[in-house]
Amino acid sequence: MSAEIKEYLEKDAVILDVRTLEEWNEGHIENAKHIVLNTIPQQVEQIKSWNKPVIAVCRSGARSGQATDFLTQQGIDVINGGPWGNVAALID
Repeated sequence: MSAEIKEYLEKDAVILDVRTLEEWNEGHIENAKHIVLNTIPQQVEQIKSWNKPVIAVCRSGARSGQATDFLTQQGIDVINGGPWGNVAALID
């Protein structure tokens, strides 16, 4: 998993945090994009406009997994990064 995340980071992937605003405010990855999971269907065009691969993260990996499944169906190059702290550790 972490090898795939590193590969995506090297491709200048956008980190998409799908947690709630409260969770985001408690801490997040610098420069990550924050779009709450249940609003992602309305934000697909914005996500596509980034023109970059995406690493979805949340607290445990469950919500980012749902986001990954949905975004993959929309033709977006996305992987489930799991818990955001795991990805943050790879960036430093």
